[in-house]
This record gives sequence, C-alpha cells and structure tokens, in this order.
Amino acid sequence: MSEGVPDEVTASGEGAGGAVRADLFRYLTADLAEDYRAVMGLFAGPLLADLSAAEVAAQLADRGVSLTVEDVTSRCEQLERWGNLVRGVRDAHVATVRDYLRSRTRFQASKLGGRVYRDTEDILAAGDGAREVARELLGAIVDVLDRIVGRLARAQAGTELDVDALAADVTTVFNNQQLFNESVRDFYAYLNAVLTRYDLAGAEYQSFKSMLLEYVDLITADVHRHAPAVAGRFDALQPHLPALLAALTGLPALTMPDGTTTERLPGRTAEEWEQLRGWYTGASGRSGPDALRAAADQALGQLITNAKRMLATAGTGMSRRADLLKLAGWFDSADTDTAHRLYAAAFGTQPARHLLLGPEEPNPADGPGKSWWDASAVDVPMSLRDRGDRSARGRSASVPDPGLEAAALLERAEQEASARHAAGAELLAAGALDGARVSPAARDLLLDRVADLLAVHQELDGVVDSADSDLGLLLVADPDPAASTVVHADDGSVTVHGLRLHVRPLADLDASSHDLRRASTGTDGAAAPARTPRTPHGQAGHR
Repeated sequence: MSEGVPDEVTASGEGAGGAVRADLFRYLTADLAEDYRAVMGLFAGPLLADLSAAEVAAQLADRGVSLTVEDVTSRCEQLERWGNLVRGVRDAHVATVRDYLRSRTRFQASKLGGRVYRDTEDILAAGDGAREVARELLGAIVDVLDRIVGRLARAQAGTELDVDALAADVTTVFNNQQLFNESVRDFYAYLNAVLTRYDLAGAEYQSFKSMLLEYVDLITADVHRHAPAVAGRFDALQPHLPALLAALTGLPALTMPDGTTTERLPGRTAEEWEQLRGWYTGASGRSGPDALRAAADQALGQLITNAKRMLATAGTGMSRRADLLKLAGWFDSADTDTAHRLYAAAFGTQPARHLLLGPEEPNPADGPGKSWWDASAVDVPMSLRDRGDRSARGRSASVPDPGLEAAALLERAEQEASARHAAGAELLAAGALDGARVSPAARDLLLDRVADLLAVHQELDGVVDSADSDLGLLLVADPDPAASTVVHADDGSVTVHGLRLHVRPLADLDASSHDLRRASTGTDGAAAPARTPRTPHGQAGHR
C-alpha cells in the first residue's frame, strides 16, 4: 500500500466504506478542479493507460494545459489518496538513475475512479433540454422475449440450445428496460421542472401544452399497448426460468482468485427477473404503467394550474417576471442618482411632505424614531392590497361541499365506464362484424378502434390487429380490396371498404397470423384469395 493511502482503499481503488467512496468525487469541487479533470481525462480515456508524471505533463502540454512535472506529480498523488488513481507496476527501461526514479512514479485509473470521471463528463456534456423517451424499446422487448421462450421451448423438445445467443437476448432485454427507465425519468424530471415555473406563459406555455397532450399521451399509449404483451411473455417464460438460469450459469464467468465479488451482467438471477416482471405486473407494489399514468396526471394538473393563473385578472396570479426583468435592466445601466429616482418612482418611496399625527401604534415600541424596516408589520386588508380600496364587493359566498361533487363525478365516471364495457361486450358477441347489428354506442366504439388501428398501421400489408386492454378485446383487420364490412345500427350503417373486421377476446393476441386470417374470413382451412395492392386502405362511409 502506498504512503498516504487510506487503509479502507483496496488495491483496485475501491473504497470499503461509503465515506471513502465519497472521496472519489472530491476532485470535482477542489480548488484545482480543472487540473484534476485534465489529468483524469488522460487516464480514464484509453484502456490500461499507465503513465508517468513526465508523460502526463507532456500530453497535457499538447492539449494546452501547462503544468510542471512536480505539479503533475502532486496532482496524481492527491488523486491517488482520494482513490481515483492507483500506482502502476510496469517495469521501467531507462538510461539514467534520474529517469528511473521518475519512471517509478507511474499511475493508472482505478475502476471506480474511471467510472466517476466518465459519468461526470457525460452529465456535464448533457444538454438542458428534454430527452426523448425510448418507447420503441418496449416492442423490441416483446420480440426478444418471444425469441427467448422459443429457444427454451425448442431446447426442451430436444434441439441443441445456443447458450451464447440466449445470453445475448437476456442482456438485450435488461439493457433495453434500463434505457427506457432512464429516458422516462429524465423526460418527466425535465417536464416537471418546466411546468412548475411561475413565469411559464405565452408561446412557451403553448409549446409545452402541445408536448404534454401529444407526446406524453403517445408514451402512455405505447406503455399500455405493450405492457400486457410483456406480462404475457413473462407468464410463458416462468416455467422455463430454471432452465434459463441453469444455462446462463454454465457460461464462462469472471471469478477472482481472492474471492472479491464481481459485477455480473443483468438477468443472471431469479430476483432480477422477478423485479423486471414486477415492473409490468405490479407484483412488488405499483407497476410501471401505473406510475407513468400518475406522472402524466400530475403533469396535466400542473398544466391546468398554470392555465388558471394566466386567466386570473387580479391578485398574485399574474406573473410580473417580464416587468421585473426590465426594471432590473434599468437599474443595471443607471448611475447612482438615476437609480435613486428610479427606485422612488417604481416603489413609491418619495419623501414625506406633510407630518400629521397618525393612529396609535399597535406596538408602543414603534415610535416615530424607529425605522420602518425594523418596525412591526401592519395588517393590510385583502381588498386594499388587490384593488386599492376598502369597499366590500358582493356578499360572502357559501362554501361548497366538495364531497357531493366528487361523488357525482365518480358516479358519472362509473356510468361511462360501464357503458363502454357494455359496448365492448356487444362487439365481442358479434365476432365477425360484416352484417352485424349493434347499438350506436358499440358502433361508435368500433369507429374509435378502427381509427386507432389505421393510425398505427398506415401500410396494410397483411392481417393487423389493435388491442384494447381495458375492454379486453382485439380488433382484427384483414385487407381485401374486393370486400367490405357493413355494420348496422339504429341510427345508420357504417361501411368500411377494403377491410374485413373481426373482434376477438384479447386472450387471442398470441394467435398465429393464419388463425387470425381464417377467423376473420370465416373459412375453415381454405387459402385466402390472392390480393392485389391498392390505395387507400380502410375507407369508411356512414349512411
């Protein structure tokens, strides 16, 4: 162990305690922080960088940082005491004793020191704007889980298992989930920081309102569409999980001869799989989709609060940020005399021209010789603060009972949900929709589902579907230029040209494309007629 290095710091630079590991961040706020960052940039960039103080000084000079060899040695030794660097062990081949003594002082980046530097530089280089959410990874997770289940099922049937490909799929699932979680947290943190600004107004408010109503709704819709599919894949994977973990255990693993714990790749333990499954199902608390829904509701509530503030015509609801900034600019460019005149005009602090005996002071200690800054505060009525007069306006309003309004809203929401589920059950009972007669509510629900399906699948190259997890139904569309779907209702009929529509339970989401086509066309094993390309798809008419 080198002199000055704490006993809790191991040879790899890792601290045994939290206090020692906190020292890894000291160089960021030290007096010579820029020098330390420049030195760490040389060690943490390449792999296994083993440099002496002289080599560090020469490379820093090439980058425009002028430090002597003695200064570099001092910086490196301090970084070593903090645990960011460790001593190098490379043999030195030099010509003189002086060069040998210098070459003995070689350093390398420790494991945690290099990680702290890289993570810190990433944060410093990150922009202040919003970060896009990697919502497309949810569909990729479904596909990769399908591959994992398929590999394990074929291995159970006797096919040789490609363990390396299986391990790659497992790592891909967990990495995709981690990237999605990080991007969602960054996006909502930025959104919350903006929506809580008191001065948000005008065009800036309009832009964030559009982002909230469109992008946030898009994220929530993607999560609600893919979360049931991912949860279903976890149910299918559960019987094969012991075999999966056993196969991954058989791969070559990194083991340390001294018994030091190594960081394994994700997905190698049953606990990690259970945590990932709980994110979608809520097995260990509130699920990820529920948390995203709550975050979207909170952001929407803050947006409504800002709208109420902007609509207010009196009181403290109006933001004076622009006026105060303009006044501050005047103060910044004014000389002393002008600043005094400006202050007196802005805040009404002109000297008194008349001295009269005022009302008795509530506090006897507040005499005429006491500064108003130190005197007791005076209670100013609300009407005088807001309107500048003491006249009463109107009569006192009765306090409404929020419980009755909440109960009415809850009852209305339950009625709407019940009517929507009844319409969904009516579509499920109809099955093949061509020629079916349904209620107007079911017909309107069908039009909404068709609109969502055509918005997602703009190019209808084959059988497509649109799932509604709340209603438990799956709308299947089979393109056919010679066919159409006619749905009758009491107030008119709807004709969808070029599509055969069929509604099935959501449990049939994993059915094969052949079964979906056979169910939608009503045939029993017969091949579908040849299709010719056509545009546009899914034209609907309402009589």
